[in-house]
Amino acid sequence: MQQIHLIDLGHKPYLEAFAIQNEYFEAIKAIKIKNRQENTSIPTPNYFLFTSHPHVYTLGKSGDARHLLLQEAGLKKHGVTFVKSNRGGDITYHGPGQIIGYPIIDLDNFYTDIHKYLRMLEEVIIRTLAEYNIIGMRSEGETGVWLDVGTPFARKICAMGVRTSRWVTMHGFALNIDTDLSYFDHIIPCGIVGKGVTSMEAELKQKIAKSAVKNTILKHFEALFEATFVTA
Repeated sequence: MQQIHLIDLGHKPYLEAFAIQNEYFEAIKAIKIKNRQENTSIPTPNYFLFTSHPHVYTLGKSGDARHLLLQEAGLKKHGVTFVKSNRGGDITYHGPGQIIGYPIIDLDNFYTDIHKYLRMLEEVIIRTLAEYNIIGMRSEGETGVWLDVGTPFARKICAMGVRTSRWVTMHGFALNIDTDLSYFDHIIPCGIVGKGVTSMEAELKQKIAKSAVKNTILKHFEALFEATFVTA
């Protein structure tokens, strides 16, 4: 059973958290390159970072900048920054009230299938939401977790975007807990028109303890990935 090092970064600016992610990401890749070049078999570690960010819009490498509906003055007015990211996907919002998970894992330790990895991340969130009596669903061709798919009320509750290189992952998911959803009004989230965004508290009309949600996420991640979390 694989071990995954669990690190809670707390509330960090996006670029600071990105630098930490990238350090682990590059370190794992360096071990894999060394193993290949020197015919060694040094084990590669796996990491899982929890965090949240101050208000920021991030644009994936295949995204369309026109999906940001604010100019520089508007960004300043709303106290939000804009960052071009190296993850997949289009534009999304990160801010207070989200639980963000960044698994930085070597898929060679699990399975080498990006499609399966994304579906497993979705399943972690779907199972977590189910414990709160929220029915999370997949929407064909639209990565992430949604509610009421196939109806006029379809809305996203968890966005996802990842990057992989040499089967090492980074970036991950952002689950809306008590997020200020008005920030999504200034973008076309994930480039998808005509669908809304929601949060756990908006659905349940009650306060949700983020610590309990984090523990539930970890429980289902361990079960689905057949791994165990360890802390320093």
